[in-house]
Amino acid sequence: MKKRLLYVGNKLSKHGNTATSVETLGAFLEQEGYTVYYASSIKNKVFRLLHMIFATLYYSKKVDYVMIDTYSTQNFWFAYIVSQLCRWTKVPYISKLHGGDLPRRLKKSTKRCNQLFKNARIITAPSDYLYESFLPYYPENLLLIPNSIDLEKYPFQLRSVSGPRLLWVRSFSKIYNPKMAIDVYALLKKDFPNAELCMIGPDKENSIEKYIKYSQDLGLDVTFTGKLSKEEWIARAADFDVFINTTHFDNTPVSVIEAMALGLPVVSTNVGGIPFLIENRKQGLLVEDSDTLGMVNAIRQLLNDPHLVLTIQKNARAKVAHYDWQVIKNFWVALLS
Repeated sequence: MKKRLLYVGNKLSKHGNTATSVETLGAFLEQEGYTVYYASSIKNKVFRLLHMIFATLYYSKKVDYVMIDTYSTQNFWFAYIVSQLCRWTKVPYISKLHGGDLPRRLKKSTKRCNQLFKNARIITAPSDYLYESFLPYYPENLLLIPNSIDLEKYPFQLRSVSGPRLLWVRSFSKIYNPKMAIDVYALLKKDFPNAELCMIGPDKENSIEKYIKYSQDLGLDVTFTGKLSKEEWIARAADFDVFINTTHFDNTPVSVIEAMALGLPVVSTNVGGIPFLIENRKQGLLVEDSDTLGMVNAIRQLLNDPHLVLTIQKNARAKVAHYDWQVIKNFWVALLS
């Protein structure tokens, strides 16, 4: 008999945010026959936390496991509170790691981390980066289960790099450094007048107008779409030839996995879990954090070396085949059984 689960996380796509694991993995598990209850889709943080608390208490005797999305910043405390309620109600919980800055949280909040993670039935790490960071602290209950995508929904397209036509897909947040994408485009535009930049993502910090004005002040014709559905941005991606990822710190971003699946050569900052996903010049090109000129030069390499582009595209698609739900679901079925 399939298990009944309460999945606690930020289920906020209906409010304009990017869909997170609570929605994507939750939907995958429902497809496999699991009963999944959720908390929470409430936008206000205080009321969302209260709903998470209520749901944990209400479902504690009705579910087999509580799954808790665990981030590194303010939402870490949501996960901590829910985990302690699970301990009190004696329902086993799974801590699902997400935040790219969680290794620093381990050192910053050691006592609370121990209370959360040592008492989890299982800690799941979605990347080698977080797995290796957590292994010295919690070797007994740590398990590597990568993020997953439905690979069939990502048509692989071999493409040559010209223009260049740059695609950036992320929330407009300081940690993802959208300003760097605009600066990269500004430098490229000087030598490549046909260059393009499209920036797709929700306005997480009410800052998108600032970036629109910044690009206009530089005389740039950046396309800002706001949040698009998965289907919409996949369709839009067919018109572009380089995916840039400018983040300051990260885990294993699904947007980068998706770009690799589509055949978009990725140029990314070499931070967090990125080097575990991309080996430089094999599945993509890596530059140092905030190295605008380095990213420009990496894109120039793609413009000048079609063989490198082809190698990256084929290697990247082969790499992300391991992230297909048809592969990853076996880990979750084994865990939940």
